[in-house]
Amino acid sequence: MPDYIAAIDQGTTSTRCMIFTHQGKIAGVAQKEHKQLFPQPGWVEHDPLEIWDNTQAVVRQAIGNQGISADQILAIGITNQRETALIWDKNTGEPFGNAIVWQDTRTKELCDRLAQDGGSNRFRDQTGLPLATYFSGPKIKWILENVKGARIAAEQGNALFGNIDTWLIWLLTGGPDGGSHVTDVTNASRTQLMNLETLDWDQEILEIMNIPLQVLPRIVPSSDPKTWGITTPTGPFKSSIPVSGDLGDQQAALVGQACFSPGEAKNTYGTGCFMLLNTGAEPVPSKSGLLTTVAYQFGEDRANYALEGSVAITGALVQWLRDNLGLIKESSEIEALANSVEDNGGVYFVPAFSGLFAPHWRSDARGVIAGLTGYANKGHIARAALEATAYQTKEVLEAMQVDSGVDLSQLKVDGGMVVNEMLDAVPGRHPWGTRCATKNL
Repeated sequence: MPDYIAAIDQGTTSTRCMIFTHQGKIAGVAQKEHKQLFPQPGWVEHDPLEIWDNTQAVVRQAIGNQGISADQILAIGITNQRETALIWDKNTGEPFGNAIVWQDTRTKELCDRLAQDGGSNRFRDQTGLPLATYFSGPKIKWILENVKGARIAAEQGNALFGNIDTWLIWLLTGGPDGGSHVTDVTNASRTQLMNLETLDWDQEILEIMNIPLQVLPRIVPSSDPKTWGITTPTGPFKSSIPVSGDLGDQQAALVGQACFSPGEAKNTYGTGCFMLLNTGAEPVPSKSGLLTTVAYQFGEDRANYALEGSVAITGALVQWLRDNLGLIKESSEIEALANSVEDNGGVYFVPAFSGLFAPHWRSDARGVIAGLTGYANKGHIARAALEATAYQTKEVLEAMQVDSGVDLSQLKVDGGMVVNEMLDAVPGRHPWGTRCATKNL
């Protein structure tokens, strides 16, 4: 009887469950989208209860469609959209409002206040991160200051914080009935509250942000054979299975692309675009607007670190053209539309819907379409949208080469946009192709 591993991939736009054999072959898969909520300009939210419902649904579907018994699943791993934050009542499991998504910019004024003493790099030495709306810490502070009942519950020990990995692990392992409240080092490194040297919550930053320690999860390695949670028979797996792996989505891609040696890099083309370079066992400070982050930690081994260039909007721009403008009906149609013109017709797109991330870190930036004339048509706009991904990627690559001192000769790539041959062929803008798993630069 074969044994399996279950992987839950909770992303920005959908949740997926995949069942793998011991040989790494896919034995079952299911995926379901969730709603993107935009209650105000610059605000982006997800319903955490919808995400939990979808997680349960895809788990049951992935297992049930292939006739796999839950007793055959040896362990569960989770990867998740990073920096998307929520706080919930630990006694009931009821969230204090929707999750605030990593793209959300509502904490700009809060970040500006924090930067008045020490500037935007106030916490960079400890955390490797600039003050920005991107990260979870300011979102926690915003919830505690603005959502009724959250502050009191947190100070009384009745509230829990988590990125989406923590939320799902807590629910899978029992929720209010003894659920495991943990996060791994990669997700913790995206909160702006974890010290990169100690791999623990930084007490000084917690005091400055006025965040109670008891609301935060325990930080654990990305993978640990001793495990830190067992699923309950009342959950979607209907069996007791160890949750043994947890990685933020971009670090999971780094591990999945086997970038285990310093100097190896990957780029993921998804909702946003994220390039990570393995820098080894020591964190490398960035001078070019990149992030210093934890790459992974396995068991009791030392943590490995990475430099990261984060771009907020790439694939999400295609979705915006589809959902908000109705320019296309399916995301896959963007390539044909972009190929309907010979060039961009002088049209350029800066998709700063959530500000600009690396290497600029301007949360006040907003999206711009420039160069419009009466000649421009929807094909030019589609082409400019794909070129925007190429331009932003090239800018991050150049910053990474400056910081690392390494001329990258090879880059491993993945993500939903890699099927787009038009993006692969943008001349003079994109320094490599994207269709294959590995590209020589």
